[in-house]
Amino acid sequence: MSLENAPEEVKLAVDLIMLLEQHEIPTETALAALEIVRQDFLRKREENTSR
Repeated sequence: MSLENAPEEVKLAVDLIMLLEQHEIPTETALAALEIVRQDFLRKREENTSR
């Protein structure tokens, strides 16, 4: 599958992986940061669905 035809979430994931790798972010730091981001977006989704 070509990346240009990939779903948006796959494109974003590839971009994020490249960014983290280019900046040589340690794996544990990246995973911890991604968990913070995940929790933030889950909270935002909850706030938007409870309105």
